[in-house]
Amino acid sequence: MTDYLIKQISEDGQLRAYAVNATDVVTDAQEKHDTWSTSSAAFGRTIIGTLLLSAAGLKGDTKMTVRVEGDGPVGKIVVDGNAQGTVKGYVTNPHVNLPLNDQNKIDVKGGVGTTGTLSVTKDLGLKEPFTGQVPLVSGELGEDFTYYLAKSEQTPSAVGVSVFVNEDNSIGVAGGFMIQILPGADDRLIDILEARLKEMPLVSELLQQGMRPEEIITEIVGELPMKTLEKMPVKYECDCSKERFAKALSSVAPVDLQQLIDEDHGAEAVCRFCGKKYQFTEAELKTILAAQ
Repeated sequence: MTDYLIKQISEDGQLRAYAVNATDVVTDAQEKHDTWSTSSAAFGRTIIGTLLLSAAGLKGDTKMTVRVEGDGPVGKIVVDGNAQGTVKGYVTNPHVNLPLNDQNKIDVKGGVGTTGTLSVTKDLGLKEPFTGQVPLVSGELGEDFTYYLAKSEQTPSAVGVSVFVNEDNSIGVAGGFMIQILPGADDRLIDILEARLKEMPLVSELLQQGMRPEEIITEIVGELPMKTLEKMPVKYECDCSKERFAKALSSVAPVDLQQLIDEDHGAEAVCRFCGKKYQFTEAELKTILAAQ
């Protein structure tokens, strides 16, 4: 199934809903970073959350960066997203594989930790990017994204993010949803949604059953009439280039560049987002140094 994200709004204007199948996206991330099960689940959930936040909060050429920095062994997770449904990211420690938790599920909470922060930086084309930050409240990440939206963006929401990892560390399915209550919504609707969410299976289980994103939304909202605003493809794609790394090298202190020239006679730059390597010869470094 080709990955995509669906945006819907209720016909009565009481809520917005987003759902995404991100199986191929998370598979690409897992393969690029060789993540093991716990890291895959935590990284994948952050990717899904970033896709949902980007779909709801970005337009045009704007972009955002989500950072999860907990005290667990997975370490820092960073994911960039844009309004076109493209993400890229990295996790500090990709090789974390903890024992299953009490529910016989991947211990994402243990991997991420419960002390730390979730921050979202939005580059909206203004002079300075805007950053909202909240403490981690769960470490499971769905609850943490929900808390961020409530506290930093004052948007009552429910976020579910789910990744099923196969025994060989490959990704089985991955996806998520986000429901946002709009101003003036009926309290009875909120109560109904809360009850349905409590009874709802994991998104990964619904995807394994063959459900599409729009069907996942229906699973949550029931018979509430919805209309589709957009169906958007999503993908993992890095925009790194040798030119970008050359620009980064141009900001390195001249004494350090000279040291690379004298001792290493060149340099290798490795992209943290995709692992691609770029080689710079001694002559290329001399050109960069001369232009400083």
